[in-house]
Amino acid sequence: MKYIIFFCLALGMTSSALAEKPKTGDTIRPIYYALVPALVGNYGSNGKLKYYKADVALRVGSSVAEERVKHHEPLIRNQLVMLFSQQTDASLGSVEAKEALRQEALRQVQGVLRQEEGRPLVDDLLFNNLIIQ
Repeated sequence: MKYIIFFCLALGMTSSALAEKPKTGDTIRPIYYALVPALVGNYGSNGKLKYYKADVALRVGSSVAEERVKHHEPLIRNQLVMLFSQQTDASLGSVEAKEALRQEALRQVQGVLRQEEGRPLVDDLLFNNLIIQ
């Protein structure tokens, strides 16, 4: 009887330990880091001032990468503000142009992080909101 009880207890402990292990087919969920507050500024060099407001989120693969991105946020924000301020009506006027701007912003952010950390850390850059006025 002791052996049966011991066997049942041992079986119960191994099944709960096996249940906690992640499956090999599971994927790691990405982390989205929002740059808050939104980036706001003016652009264009013609006589009339134009304004932009961009809510940006960065997709990273781990919490360690998120911490490193958070640490370098002032440098990332500066790079994005400089990029946005160089835009013109033509470079912000169509969906294709906005996608090109998003891709360039991603390259700029990855470049800054590669320079500071030795690797890009950011997998993607998303505009949650982009207002041009």
